[in-house]
Order: sequence, then structure tokens, then C-alpha cells
Amino acid sequence: MSPVDEIVALFEQRGAGAYYGESVSMTEHMLQAAYFAQAEAAPAALVVAALLHDVGHLIETVPDDIADWTSDAHHEEVGSRWLAQRFPASVSEPVRLHVPAKRYLCATDNAYFAKLSAASVVTLKLQGGPMTREETARFEAEPCYREAVRVRRWDDAGKVVGLATPKLEDYRALIDSVRSSIQ
Repeated sequence: MSPVDEIVALFEQRGAGAYYGESVSMTEHMLQAAYFAQAEAAPAALVVAALLHDVGHLIETVPDDIADWTSDAHHEEVGSRWLAQRFPASVSEPVRLHVPAKRYLCATDNAYFAKLSAASVVTLKLQGGPMTREETARFEAEPCYREAVRVRRWDDAGKVVGLATPKLEDYRALIDSVRSSIQ
């Protein structure tokens, strides 16, 4: 099975499920993040990162109700490892860093926390809360930290009920082109 077919299968198997405390499905959420990335004319790899930023949620099983979460699922690490086997670092690294990017933005942008959804506030606590100064400095030393911040902002925006976006199939050629850049 090709990586694109694997992605489509994951979305078909688990993507229709509720997006943990949000009013959109996981598929709608990830398609919206990619939509916002494209609206900003992001590079192809970053659009794919936005599209697949929560693929770890499609791979790992966690409680459906966010109120039942007692620890962080580390979906960014799970997803990044899976993606690193199929895509260049320009896709997998922003995915790995998109949760730390939330913690970073909470520490560096005074207006950011107020924009988080209720579910993101719950997971922020499980993820360690805002970064310390030392964590902020380490995060800023990451080669893809700026890209991760962009993915994070698209992630936060991608929770709009009823937003019309391209379908997953519409991204097939883009995914293939990004994949072919590593071969």
C-alpha cells in the first residue's frame, strides 16, 4: 500500500470521529488546517504537515471524551515518527513540534491563551503548560520551530463548524509530490 493510500485508509477508519472536545471531526479539523495553510500560500511540505499534524490521533487510541484524559497522548511524537518513515523532515518536524509550539505561544504571546478552545486548555495542562524561559530557548533552537508555530496557528484555526474545504483526495497529488522529494 502506498503512503497516500495508508493516509486515506487512516482517515477513513478513524477520521470521522469527534475531535476530542471540539465541534468538528478529526478529518474536518485536519482538512481545515491544510486549507488555512494553503490560504497563506505555505510551501507544499508545510501544507502536508498541516494536513497530517494530528495523524498520531488516527494511529493511537485514546479516550473519546477529553474529560477522561489523565495524561498527554503525545500524538505529536507518534505522528512525527510515523511521518518520518514516509516524508522529509520538512513534514515530520513541524508535526513533532506543533504541541510544544502551543506551549511556546502561551509563554511568548500574551494574547494567545485567550484564543485557545476549551479542549486545548485542557490538553495544555496535560502537556506541561506554558514553557519556561529555558524551554523557550531550546524550542527556538529547533530548526523547524517557525514552521511548527505556523502549523500550530492553523491547528487552532481549524475548528470551524461547516467550513467548506477541499477533500482529502484533492491533496493526493500534493502529498505525492512532497513524498517524491525524498526519493
